[in-house]
Amino acid sequence: MKKNLKNYLLGAMIFLTCGAYAQDKSDWQNGVPEGCTTITVGKLASADGSVITSHTDDSHRTRAWMDIVPAQKHEKGSKFNLYERSAFDSLAMPIYQHKKIGEIDQVEKTFQYLNTAYPCMNEKQLAMGESTFGGREELYSDACLIDCQRLEKLMLERCTTARQAIKLADELLSKYGWRDFGECLTIADKKEVWHFEVVGPGKGKIGAVWVAQRVPDGHVSINANASTIKEIDLKDTDHFMASKNIFSVAKENGWWKEGETFRWNYAYAPKSRLSLAARRREWRVLSLMAPSLHLDANDKDYPFSVKPDEKVTMEKLVRIFRDYYEGTDFNFVKNIKQADKSGKETLSPFANPFMPYDMNRLFHVNGGWGELGERTIARWYTMYATIIQCRNWLPDEVGGIVWLAQDNVATSLYIPVYAGSTDLAPSYKIQARRTGYTRKSAWWAFNRLGTLTAQRWGDMRYDVEKVFVPLQNKYFAEQANIDKEFLGLSKKKRSTFLTNRTIQLGNQAVEKAWEIGDGIWTKYDEKF
Repeated sequence: MKKNLKNYLLGAMIFLTCGAYAQDKSDWQNGVPEGCTTITVGKLASADGSVITSHTDDSHRTRAWMDIVPAQKHEKGSKFNLYERSAFDSLAMPIYQHKKIGEIDQVEKTFQYLNTAYPCMNEKQLAMGESTFGGREELYSDACLIDCQRLEKLMLERCTTARQAIKLADELLSKYGWRDFGECLTIADKKEVWHFEVVGPGKGKIGAVWVAQRVPDGHVSINANASTIKEIDLKDTDHFMASKNIFSVAKENGWWKEGETFRWNYAYAPKSRLSLAARRREWRVLSLMAPSLHLDANDKDYPFSVKPDEKVTMEKLVRIFRDYYEGTDFNFVKNIKQADKSGKETLSPFANPFMPYDMNRLFHVNGGWGELGERTIARWYTMYATIIQCRNWLPDEVGGIVWLAQDNVATSLYIPVYAGSTDLAPSYKIQARRTGYTRKSAWWAFNRLGTLTAQRWGDMRYDVEKVFVPLQNKYFAEQANIDKEFLGLSKKKRSTFLTNRTIQLGNQAVEKAWEIGDGIWTKYDEKF
């Protein structure tokens, strides 16, 4: 009797606490999520055999700091706290606050992981990217407890492979429920990469509906705020997994009938396929990877994955993430022109693909994103970005690399954070948006540089590229020697070696960002 009463009171407490807040939509535009882009690459599609996932955290509300959470042992009875985020505007700048809504049992041992706003890689080379696709509003349930950021953390703390992470998600969400809108997690390990798409169970219910599809080893894929998983074959366990209720929930709600072809995205997130902001990015990434396919920029659906025309290098991925449709009809600032000295019309150096939305009206900009222009891959409000390599031919400590950039990727630099790194440069750990502008922060160094460069983009971009492009290529080229040097070290020295490199390059990148920005102030005085 006491046990039943205790469970009842706990349930009531969770219900009351959970019902106090609604999942935040501060980063949505026109009622549609458009926050992040993630690209995945199978091991036979990458130039060096890496399995790759990635992420642009396109939200200046998420935190500007990051750290490395060490592996830990937890006492019996320890709890893992669950939170819900909401917009918070009472500090120096808009951020998210995270309020506790419940807790679950913690496990005895947890793995080390890189704690970005969306935790992204652990010490065993389990890695993640993320993109919100929304899904049907009626599936959201505030009776549930686990949101996207907490699920990623749980997976990284407890799992070593993508399949194990998906299985854990099924167990936890069945018990505690998915308290979020539709999300795609791109989950990679040393062998393979999966897209895991999940939605809620319906108002007042506890649970989740989810599906997972593996990217073929020789293919690349993308999620850009729209559900991309279509037909599924659950008999093909090498490529598909799903929750037990995947068909029943769709059938009960009239979103699918027996005898019809079942398409996950049209059953659970049909509005996401209407978004040109999403579809244009899908087209651009897949077209840059496989131009031979001649994909139509206005199609409604694209293949879940494609075989790239050439093996994918890190340099190519960086170029893609810097893209804003330059050279295409969808460069939404292409008509901002002025006459040169000879009278010929040319693109103005002030034509800025990263304009605040208010400026779009000033220049009568319109596009696939309406008055917002076009939703490009590179964005001015990116908080940080990752491209993660999982390399099975090397020890985990050096095999897993999070290439980490700050702010707008078009004016940023990726540094390596290894699975075996135990610390970051101090400037990466500053909670910069809480206190406002500071020269102590890595994020502010790149945010200032990106904002300055955008003011006279046609000229200033080259000042940034002249420094960052060769430096980025140098970082990538040096990695083979880093791998070799690591393998020649004793096990006691390996972690220190990797950590020192992460800190060294982090400091160097930030110093360069400040240096270039200071140079721009001087060189272009009175010209912007």
